[in-house]
Amino acid sequence: MLDFLVSILLLVGSFFIVVGAFGLVRLPDFFMRLHGPTKSTTLGVGSFLLAAVVHAVDDGFTLRELLIALFLFITAPVSAFLLGQVGLRRHVDSRAPLPEDFPGLRHEPPDLPSRLRQTPLPGD
Repeated sequence: MLDFLVSILLLVGSFFIVVGAFGLVRLPDFFMRLHGPTKSTTLGVGSFLLAAVVHAVDDGFTLRELLIALFLFITAPVSAFLLGQVGLRRHVDSRAPLPEDFPGLRHEPPDLPSRLRQTPLPGD
């Protein structure tokens, strides 16, 4: 039964890694390509590590796989955030639609209470 669960986790992980690699290659711009390695590939490697933990149940508990997963799930979002900040500061072009691209859609700001309308910003 455990071998079946390990096989399913490995197949799910492989699927996510292939989808992440496909997204990295096929998505059109820098900001869209960030999603491939940071979202789906992280889930794929996490599934691989979960399969390793399930497989190690017979031999005894190992902390190594859990520490690897913790490191992965902490560093992947941080590195994606830093890459996104670099792209913004270098003014990398994006193909994502902007609100100006949809003139028929208007988002009105919510009606604020009077005490919040004229609140000056710090340093003003």
